[in-house]
Amino acid sequence: MVTRSKKLVATALVFAACVVTTAGQQRRIVSLVPALTEMLFAIGAGPQVVGVGSFDTFPPEITNLPRVGALLDPDTERILSLRPTLVLTYGSQTDLHKQFERAGIKAYIYRHGGIDTIYQTLRDLGDATGQRKQADDVVRDMQSRIEAVRARVKGRVRPRVLLVIGRQPKTLREIYASGGVGFLHEILEIAGGRNVFGDAARESVQPSHETLIARAPDVIVELQAEGMFKSEDLAAEKAVWSTLPSVPAVRNKQVHELVGQYLVVPGPRLAQAAETLARTLHPDAFK
Repeated sequence: MVTRSKKLVATALVFAACVVTTAGQQRRIVSLVPALTEMLFAIGAGPQVVGVGSFDTFPPEITNLPRVGALLDPDTERILSLRPTLVLTYGSQTDLHKQFERAGIKAYIYRHGGIDTIYQTLRDLGDATGQRKQADDVVRDMQSRIEAVRARVKGRVRPRVLLVIGRQPKTLREIYASGGVGFLHEILEIAGGRNVFGDAARESVQPSHETLIARAPDVIVELQAEGMFKSEDLAAEKAVWSTLPSVPAVRNKQVHELVGQYLVVPGPRLAQAAETLARTLHPDAFK
C-alpha cells in the first residue's frame, strides 16, 4: 500500500518535472485564479503572464491582458490561442485539466487551504517560473508582517467574532461565515479574535438567525470585496443587523464593514488583511 507521505513525495516530483525549464527560457502562463495571478506578479513573474481570469483585478498591470473566463466558464479556445506552456487552474476544473493534458499543456492545480498552503503555492510558482529566490523573499516578508500583527495583540482579551464572508444584499438571508478551517479563520485568530464558529471543521458555515443568537458574538465583521455592495449603501447594509438586537455585537454597536479585495484573496496581501482585522478588533494596540 502506498503511504500518504509517499504520495505527497510523488506529487512533488511530478510537479518538479513539469516546471523544469532551460536556462533563460520563460513560460507563457495563463492564470484562472486571482490569488495566483497576484502571486506571479509579486514574485516578479508578471512578464510571463499572457492571460488572466475574468474576475482578476490586481495588480494594475493585468488591465490590458486577455481575459479567458474563470472557474465556471473557462474559454478553452481563447486559452489555447494564447499558446500557454503553463495554465493555473482550480482543483475542481477536472474536464479542463483533461483538455490541457491532451493538448500537451502543463497545469498547476490549485486548491484552497490555510496560510501554509499560500506559502507553499508561492514557492511552487517560484520554481515554475525561475523566480524561487523572489518567492522566498515574499514568503519571509509575509511571515514577518504577520508575526508583527500577532505581537501587537498578544495578551489582549480576545473577543468572540462572527466573520461574515457573504450574504444577500439588504437582508440577513443566506449568511455565510468563516468556519474553523482555512486562511480566513487563521488570520482572524492572528488578529486577536476568537472565531464563534471555530469548532466547525470546514471553511464556511451558513448559520440560522437562531444559531447566531445562541453563539452571541461580541463583534461582527463583514468582509466585502469591491463591488459586493455599493459604497453609498454601506451604512444601510450595516443597519440591517439591527434586526438581531439581542446579539451582543449589535447591541454594543460592534458591527464593522470592511471593504477590499485583499481581505478575501489568499495571496501576497494576506498580511495587510491580518493588520486590518487587528486594527478593527484592537484599535488601542495601534495607537
